[in-house]
Amino acid sequence: MTTAVAAGVEVRPITLDANGISLSALVGIPQQAPRGTILALHGAGMSAGYFHGSADPGASLLRLGAQLGMTVLAVDRPGYRLSADRLPEGQYLADQASAVAAAMRDFATRHPTGAGVVVLAHSFGGKVALSLAAGGSVPDLLGLDISGCGHRYAVTDPDLSGVGADRPRVTSWGPLRLYPPTTFRSSRELVAPLPAREAHEVRRWPEMFRQLAPGVRVPVRFTFAEYEPWWRHDLDTLADLRSRLTAAPQVRTERQLHAGHNISLGWTARSYHLRVIGFAEELIAAKGI
Repeated sequence: MTTAVAAGVEVRPITLDANGISLSALVGIPQQAPRGTILALHGAGMSAGYFHGSADPGASLLRLGAQLGMTVLAVDRPGYRLSADRLPEGQYLADQASAVAAAMRDFATRHPTGAGVVVLAHSFGGKVALSLAAGGSVPDLLGLDISGCGHRYAVTDPDLSGVGADRPRVTSWGPLRLYPPTTFRSSRELVAPLPAREAHEVRRWPEMFRQLAPGVRVPVRFTFAEYEPWWRHDLDTLADLRSRLTAAPQVRTERQLHAGHNISLGWTARSYHLRVIGFAEELIAAKGI
């Protein structure tokens, strides 16, 4: 993976220690001391490059965040990329959360993180994020910003077996007009085989959410794409979602218009990422920084 420099921002690959397991990652670091750090977690069958605008450089969260004063760390979750050989079946959710937290702590020993950490997570990464928050294992965790993940499936069989195999499962992305025309060619570099343990837990998520939700004690923002096919996001479902996060100081549910499931790869990625950074800035302000 090559290094990219734009407007004084360097995006480069790094390796992190996660409880003795090496995880690959991409990081965008601002020229000045960071205001905060965004820890980005990709979805099932994807990789850290999801957040780096493969089809449209303007869609890169890593560049945009660093340009606006945030360090952005996008991690290849356990079982993906560098750790795939060591973890051929991946890890279950609780183990992933522990590994990602350890990787974040390793990063913080070598890089300033500013006022704290906001976890931005997409799809299955949102499940890891909620598990992270419930476990309380990320120092200076300010909040969660989750897209493409809810608590009630809109599909009768949430089978992910076709995701990340030879090509992205584009039928689940929403209308193709929502993405730049080269997205599905360039995204071949982003997809990765779906680890078996991750796939095993997909159907169990509604019950796992009910167990995890009361333990989340930081602000949470959920974003659902206008054309989100995987998750229910009607008003009653969103009200129920918010009601289950009883210990969170605030829970927001928002909708991203003109977007499909993979918001960060679509035409509205920049709009969405600006809202992510805005939410992070609000959490930093609330801390008094």
